Amino acid sequence: MKVVELEAKVKALEKQVRNLQDIEEIKNLQKAYGYYLEHWMAEEIIALFSDDPDVSLTLAAGTYVGQKSVANYFNHLKDPSPEFMHQVMQLSGIVTVAKDGKTAKGRWYGFGAVSIPSSAGVRQIFMGGIYNGEYVREDEVWKFKKLRFDQIYTGTPAEGWVKPERLAKTSPQGALPGLKADIPRKVNFRYPSGKIVPFHYKHPVTGKASSERKYKQI
Repeated sequence: MKVVELEAKVKALEKQVRNLQDIEEIKNLQKAYGYYLEHWMAEEIIALFSDDPDVSLTLAAGTYVGQKSVANYFNHLKDPSPEFMHQVMQLSGIVTVAKDGKTAKGRWYGFGAVSIPSSAGVRQIFMGGIYNGEYVREDEVWKFKKLRFDQIYTGTPAEGWVKPERLAKTSPQGALPGLKADIPRKVNFRYPSGKIVPFHYKHPVTGKASSERKYKQI
């Protein structure tokens, strides 16, 4: 094989490896967003977004444009109650990196459960939708430039999302036989404990440890 051909193959492989690394970094970014969103960890969420003036966040109410507006949205909820939960899992991600390696786009299912406490009690729903993200590399770190969530359905645990007259009758599921664990659980993270399952990774943009231990008792 000629030297020129060998060099071309090496460059092609290097580009392929870089592309795969970019995809994994972007997937970690998107998944981290979902984990931080569950307990509305505003500090961590805001740091995931670009400094670009065109950064935006699109939700049911509309679009928030610019880092200040995005920050205001996530900062509007201060010290959420232990009964608060906003779990939206980031699933089935597909990421496409631009040829120049500077921008990328991704699409994800968002599915989860939401509990919103108020003076009247706790409202609970489950929801599903589609996330579309546009990402930009800043100082060799991937961040959100645009994030859009289109909600496809919502429903309550009691009613679901199908009209009552269309529901099929189902038999209750039988109880499974109990098993004794080898090591019993010592910490209960179940709702509404307000406790956050510790993160094994540092923040993908700031490189800092996350703040769950600072304001939640683990």
